Amino acid sequence: VQFVEFGGGLMQAGRSLRLSCEASGSISLKTMAWYREAPGKDRELVATIARDGRADYVDSVKGRFSASRDNAKNMVFLQMNNLKPEDTAVYYCNFQGARLYFDSWGPGTQVTVSS
Repeated sequence: VQFVEFGGGLMQAGRSLRLSCEASGSISLKTMAWYREAPGKDRELVATIARDGRADYVDSVKGRFSASRDNAKNMVFLQMNNLKPEDTAVYYCNFQGARLYFDSWGPGTQVTVSS
């Protein structure tokens, strides 16, 4: 399965952005996840979205980000509210547990938040 992320951009702090990710195959049986990689930092898990739509988040985005999915369209989404400069990163979607060097990753979408 291949992934393509889109919807990133340059935003001022406090604004909102919605990211989308389209998968080339079925995702309905898999827990999906959003990851991000900030300059000079390791790629980190941001959110997971279970098959039934239940989502969990890393503490730094709780209350601000909301992840969702549309299994019929093989898509996942990340609604990001009250953006902060520390949210600046390239955002990726993939299966939960995807390995950085052994699994396929999409190109990601750049999110830049200015203060």
